[in-house]
Amino acid sequence: MRLNNSRSATRRKSLNMESGARLLGHSIHPILIVFPLGLLSTGVIFDFIHLLGGSPTFTLVAYWMIASGLIGGVVAAAFGWVDWFVIPAGSRAKRIGLAHGIVNGIVLLLYAGSLYVRYNDPSQPEIMATVFSTVGAGFALVGGWLGGELVERLGVAVHTGANVDAPNSLSVTRVPHNSMHPTAARR
Repeated sequence: MRLNNSRSATRRKSLNMESGARLLGHSIHPILIVFPLGLLSTGVIFDFIHLLGGSPTFTLVAYWMIASGLIGGVVAAAFGWVDWFVIPAGSRAKRIGLAHGIVNGIVLLLYAGSLYVRYNDPSQPEIMATVFSTVGAGFALVGGWLGGELVERLGVAVHTGANVDAPNSLSVTRVPHNSMHPTAARR
């Protein structure tokens, strides 16, 4: 089913909303989140390897992964807030974005608690260090889902005119507004 022209213009506006912070045509926040997410979650995995009889080296590596992940998380969060401020007030995306930011703030606090608990002896952390990081990983799944909701369902940080045949982001600065994501026409 195709949308008529007046409906497609309205739909197109709601389909895409570019982010506030971009680099070479791409939103910065989604580029940065992979680093803290990978580092923090791998820290939890290394903690569990240690708990299952692995060397204390695993907890030392986990310590430094968590420390690095926290730094990366703070940097990614700063760009996330820049993007949040350009979302229209009163929109569902604004509410979801706020929840996404709060949940991921809790993630950073839980991992910071894990780092704090293990600070005195990173090679033999208290069990609470692993509890904090594991709960943090659970919250990160929720925060990631909310981020996916923002991008995939609400079109936040999606380039205007994005579609399967859009030109390379380095070749043009703007995609014409009349090109629309092909799946929107099928709804």
